[in-house]
This record gives sequence, C-alpha cells and structure tokens, in this order.
Amino acid sequence: MAGPRFSTLEDWLAWQERLHPRAIDLGLERVRQVAQRLGLSARPAFTVITVGGTNGKGSCIALLEAILQAAGYKLGVYTSPHLLRYNERIRLDGVAVDEAVLCEAFARIDAAREDISLTYFEFGTLAALSIFQQAGIQVALLEVGLGGRLDAVNIIDADAALITTIAIDHVEWLGQNRNSIGREKAGIYRRGRPAICADPAPPAGLLEHADAVDALLYRVNRDYGFQRQGQQWSWWCETIRLDALPLPALAGEHQLGNAAGALMTLFSLAGRVPVAVKAIHAGLRQVYVPARFQVVAGPVEWILDVAHNPQAAVALAATLATRPCTGRTRAVWAMLSDKDAAGVASALADRVDCWYTATLDGPRGRPGEQLLAILRETGGKGTMQHYPNVATACRQAWQEADRGDRILVFGSFHTVAQALLWFGPDQK
Repeated sequence: MAGPRFSTLEDWLAWQERLHPRAIDLGLERVRQVAQRLGLSARPAFTVITVGGTNGKGSCIALLEAILQAAGYKLGVYTSPHLLRYNERIRLDGVAVDEAVLCEAFARIDAAREDISLTYFEFGTLAALSIFQQAGIQVALLEVGLGGRLDAVNIIDADAALITTIAIDHVEWLGQNRNSIGREKAGIYRRGRPAICADPAPPAGLLEHADAVDALLYRVNRDYGFQRQGQQWSWWCETIRLDALPLPALAGEHQLGNAAGALMTLFSLAGRVPVAVKAIHAGLRQVYVPARFQVVAGPVEWILDVAHNPQAAVALAATLATRPCTGRTRAVWAMLSDKDAAGVASALADRVDCWYTATLDGPRGRPGEQLLAILRETGGKGTMQHYPNVATACRQAWQEADRGDRILVFGSFHTVAQALLWFGPDQK
C-alpha cells in the first residue's frame, strides 16, 4: 500500500494550491462526496455553531471560543484565513494543531478522494472536521470562508448559525447587492434550528430565506438587545437579562454587537450547551483576536487591522477616533485588487495624515500606484507615496515617524502578515 503523498505541511499546501483548476470553486457536491467517504456526517456527534457574515466573523468566533473554553467545553475551532501559519486555522482547546496532525488528516483526505479534485479551502475544511471527529470534541465553531450556501463548511448542518453583518463584498460570487449577498449567507440556516442575525438592518433576501426554511430566527433589536452603560453593558432576550457585563476585551464599539450576537447564539443552545454567567464574564475579559485593531505600544504606536472593505474601514475609523493621537497618523495601506479600495479610502481619509501605499504580490495583488491614484481621487490628505512592498512601506513610515505618532497598517490579512514578518522577534 502506497504511503502518504507528502511528508511536510509545506509540500501538502503547495500541492493543494495547484490541484484544482480554480482557486475558488463554490459548490458542495465534490466536498460532500469526499466527506461521506471519510465517514464525516452532516450531523456530527458534537454541537456545531457556524458563523457567517461580511465583517465580524473572526471576532464572534473568538468570543464564542473564549466563553466556551471558560465554561470547560472540549472545543474545536476552524477559521480562515491565517496570518502567519496555516496551523492557526484549526485549533483544539485554543491551541493550533501541529503539523503532524494536519499531514495525517491530509493523507486521509487524499486517499478518500481518489479522482475527485478539491480546492485548497475544501481540503482544509475536511481536515478540520476529520481532526475534530478524532479528537472527540464537544463543540465545533466553524467560520464560513466565502458566502454561506455553497461554502464548504455548509456540508455540516449547524445546530445554530450566526450571521454578523451584511455588506457589499465578493460581488463576483455572491451578487451585486445586499439582498443577493444576504440570501447567499443565509444558506447556513437550517429548518427548525436557531438562526441568529446580528445585522440591525438585515436585507430582505436573508429574511426570506430564513422564513422559507422555517429557521428559528433571532434578530437583534427584536428578539434580543443590548446597551452600553459606561464601562459595562447589559444584554437581554425574551427570557433572560444580564446586567453589569464587562466590556469585551476587543477594541471598537462595534464589538458589542458581535458580543451580543454571540450571547444570543449560546443562549439559543442552552438546552444542550449550558453556559454559566461567570464563564460569560471570563470569556468577555479574556477574548483576543490578532490583527483586529491590534495595538503594539511604544514611543510610536503601531495599530494592525485586517479591514479590507468599506464597512470594516468605517468601524476602523470610528475606533481610531476614540483613541486620540498626539502626533500624526501614518497609514501603510495595501489591498487585493478585487476589493473596493475607493470605499475604504473614503472611510479613512479624514483619519490619516500621511499615506504609504504598498504593492501586494500574487495574482490578486493590487499595485501601490493604483492605491495612490485612488487616494487622490477620493480626497486623501497629507503626504502620499507608494512602495514596492509592505515591508519597505513600514520601514519608511517608521523612519519618518516622531515620538507621539502612530502607524496604522491595514487593508488585508496579507498586509498585516507582511508587517508582522517585518517586525521580527523585536517588533522593529
């Protein structure tokens, strides 16, 4: 019997990137067929919470993870993309799985698929589910990669599904407006199961789909609500009220909406995944998500954020406004070519004094010169210059910065990852 195709994670991943003719190929038929061969049920023994939406997915997953860990559950978490290491995508009880476990999972999938071609994301999704099954977890948190209805994680019937916000993004796959995008994202909802919507103005497409499948829909400001009260906040639904909650340890007022949606999701599953109030308090205090307004303190403060669409940029601008800066705000900005750069630039134009646009490599990368032109068209102010890569832009911003300035690095997971690599072990 032949051994595994590869022995290292690097080789497995490089091969997966070339295996399928298209990097993104939405659809469930191929991945579902391989899952069945692997003995992965659409209704696994563990409880499944699936999280979709345009922005806030990573924060909601982190909030759920922190609370459920504090409650003592054996937990599996699958997210994407990663920042620095692929292993970050699959975690067991808060710890990224090691390379050997991933390679073994990939070998199982490769043997089971035979002549069925899979995308890079489909391989990762099946690996996460296989690892979770073998680990005997109690709860799985699955983050949708793109859309919902045809995303690989949707081969699993979620016991509860949370949709965060709906904004215009990925239009080539999901449609040109919030209505069609909302309908696609609502594809993770299931008949008779909790379907939470944290968007305060959900599009008709989402509501119509939830009604069509007879999901148990819980809407913010209708079925549950929340309110900040100084340095605490309150949350309520029809049967429960929690007061004097600690603010989530994530920067930005929008994180209260994410936390409220996470709590509604947990309480909708209280019969099978009970969580004590003390675990909620602990999770809210301990939650952490890298590269979501991640602050690196110093004489010159660095702020790292993966914001890559206008809605996220508006939230980033609002959070910057709550954190005064005595000096200048210098922005290192790099984005992918399929993102709305003009919308992002408009949202942040009044918050940035000096711009350092950079080119991202790869087929989806956008030249820094294009971002510079977009900045000028959208009314960006201050000095502007483009650079061949993120590292060079970071170095130039750092050299020009004075004590009291801050450097914002944003625009993509790739942008933040390259900045973190440039930081190195000493962070400068």
